Amino acid sequence: MIPAGINPHRCGRRKKLMNELHATVVGAGLAGTEAAWQLATRGIKVTLMEMKPERFSPAHHSPDFAELVCSNSFRGDRLSNAVGLLKEEMRRMGSLVMHWADKTRVPAGDALAVDRKAFSAGITETIMNHPAITVVHAEISEIPDGAVIIATGPLTSESLANTILRLPGISTLNFYDAAAPVVFGESLDMGKIFRMSRYGRGDDYLNCPMSREEYDSFIDELVRAETAEIHGFEEDDVFEGCMPIESMAKRGRMVPAFGPMKPVGLRDPRTSCEPFAVVQLRQDDFSGSMYNIVGFQTRLRQGEQRRVFGMIPGLEHAEYARYGMMHRNTFINSPGFLNDHFEMVSRPECYFAGQMTGVEGYVESAASGLYAGRCLAAQLHGNEPRILPGFTATGALGKYISTQNRHFQPMNCTFGIIEPLPAQPGQKRIRDKKERYEAISARALAYIDKMIRIESGGEI
Repeated sequence: MIPAGINPHRCGRRKKLMNELHATVVGAGLAGTEAAWQLATRGIKVTLMEMKPERFSPAHHSPDFAELVCSNSFRGDRLSNAVGLLKEEMRRMGSLVMHWADKTRVPAGDALAVDRKAFSAGITETIMNHPAITVVHAEISEIPDGAVIIATGPLTSESLANTILRLPGISTLNFYDAAAPVVFGESLDMGKIFRMSRYGRGDDYLNCPMSREEYDSFIDELVRAETAEIHGFEEDDVFEGCMPIESMAKRGRMVPAFGPMKPVGLRDPRTSCEPFAVVQLRQDDFSGSMYNIVGFQTRLRQGEQRRVFGMIPGLEHAEYARYGMMHRNTFINSPGFLNDHFEMVSRPECYFAGQMTGVEGYVESAASGLYAGRCLAAQLHGNEPRILPGFTATGALGKYISTQNRHFQPMNCTFGIIEPLPAQPGQKRIRDKKERYEAISARALAYIDKMIRIESGGEI
């Protein structure tokens, strides 16, 4: 199945070129599968290298491609949200990842969340059935010759990571990432849980309300609970966007109440009052048989997760489909090593993509693979790659990872890295934030639409 944005007739005209042009993509995660798809649909033969199922990283369990490890959420899906703009840009550029994310969507309010098994299975089947893509299941320790995209992610195998470390101009940094637990819906006590999205925007979330006394007891046990030992881990090394719930509580007992446990916009229909704190559960599959505990990334031992999270009303007898966990991530200090379209400065036609480049998040990882795949395909066809401007979300990610920054850290897509609207003579700045962000999104999408028309031979 060909997602919107890809012209099958255009691909067919390049059938002859498919016998002549070749690229290797290493890693079949979100960035790797997206990059392989972009190359293949542009007339490039692709060898996709993936070490699963021959070998699994500590965080991976499924043999399928594009496995979602930490959560099933792709975050906000409105154009007043930067990652919502990024997703829409990707849709219009023919993203495989966005095609299957939309196709496997589950209820999550204003966010885009997916049935993670169906999502990965769909991408796997599409990649495996594409005639221009050859999948090789093997772990590699050297970077292949020729045109290549390295998309092995933050859990790159040690042997390949050591090879990457020897490349000219590179330095790496480490941080720790965590995943939230998933529980079976049938094990929840629905007599204590109410279904509602914030501010009455539907009923896509399950909510476990807590009184002040219940919250205080929970926090007391959370900070005392035994955590799994992770070699080299220190509290300051964790990525802020995936802060373990127990680390939040150690920063201050009210931090979770103003974070993932905030009750704002939720009123318990049984009391007509806003609870002191709320734990939200988000549907994790099509059938609603599994739920993700939102914002509850953790490194507690499994027994402690059962004990402490069992203090949450409605989760007293919860059965776990997957426990929370923490693992070390590696990312490249990309400025000076990669340019603004994810290509090595010192080696043309060698690209990196995904979280290892310093973009953070599922959508951002896939977007970097899409961008790298498009640019490499252009080069292999003898054309200059089309560099996206910094006022697009995709282009802004490329600018961010390639710009010298003394404190370079992984970054989600935010409006803070997208070029603001230019000041217009005689016009006042748009003060309403939502209106301003939507105007930024409209400008970016107008550029993407024009670019696609040009690429397809349409009007300029």
